[in-house]
Amino acid sequence: MEQVLLLLTTGENGSIGKAEREAVTATRNLVCALGGSVWTVGLIGGTISPAAEQLAGCGAAGFVGVEGKEFAVSRYASDAAAAEALCRAIGAGLVLAPGSSRLMRALGGVAQRLGARIDTHVVGLRVQDGAIQADRWYYRQRIEATLTRAHRPWILALDPGSFPPWDGAPGTASVKRVPLELGPEAQRTDVVGLQAVDTGEQTIRPEAELLFVAGAGWTKKQPDGKTHVEEAAHLILEFVRKTKASLGSSKSLVDLAGEGQAVLPFLTHLHQVGQTGATPRHPKGLATCCHGEEPHVVGWRFIGERRAINLDANCGWARGKADVLYVADAFEVLRAALRLLEGNEHR
Repeated sequence: MEQVLLLLTTGENGSIGKAEREAVTATRNLVCALGGSVWTVGLIGGTISPAAEQLAGCGAAGFVGVEGKEFAVSRYASDAAAAEALCRAIGAGLVLAPGSSRLMRALGGVAQRLGARIDTHVVGLRVQDGAIQADRWYYRQRIEATLTRAHRPWILALDPGSFPPWDGAPGTASVKRVPLELGPEAQRTDVVGLQAVDTGEQTIRPEAELLFVAGAGWTKKQPDGKTHVEEAAHLILEFVRKTKASLGSSKSLVDLAGEGQAVLPFLTHLHQVGQTGATPRHPKGLATCCHGEEPHVVGWRFIGERRAINLDANCGWARGKADVLYVADAFEVLRAALRLLEGNEHR
């Protein structure tokens, strides 16, 4: 029997987000597959009662937490101390946590303090012959491995977007507070606020249903022998605005800026999807004017349904990398799509 702890951090209002709810689903399913195991939710934050109430019906055996204003912000020393205290209080042999930026900074230190083993970027969990099997995505190598460990404690950080978020009804839950006093050495980092990068219009939307990716073909010469970069920029932005899609780009397109060529002004390397860019997780993806090269396509590893628009019927997308390939002019397709979207708005 496994003693399982799910570690979660709360937001400013004490609630939890999508990545945390995905970890709830993963833990629930794993414990059910193990049979006879129990799991506890461990909460860290400035206030934790709202999160416990939000998860009241999740099926956990109980809730424990470390609470206080010193735990309201992301800070390695305080988060690591809180996570360690919760693990020791429960005596957890298996610790699951969402791979959020906050917890990923602290979990390595927690593993060292507990004498545990840790695996990150876990994208799948199952039980086979009584043993836990964890699927891990090795991004640079473009492979997926299955890991199992007999050593306990074992910490697993789950990649956001890999599991469906839990969406149960809230209720009333009792939380057992674990007392923890931090010394001054654990509070030397003072979080004074958040400052976002000024990137203009918001086009990166992790929660969007659709990922729209633009390739270098948008800036190439069109059938009339001329480039139409301004029109391309207008069509892409209008489509993203009207569909509320998230915008991505191939490396070749974002690199054009450094080569002195005409570029789409709103694209940055933050939009880059592929081996040296992001690995987004959206239910659907639409690639336009991309050729489907392997380094770019690897970034689509977790996209649910992949479609592409390309004039070349023999491009990489056609060779088993896209569920559907539209052999068409992307300019014409987007013009038609925008007319349809505008017509629906006026109805």
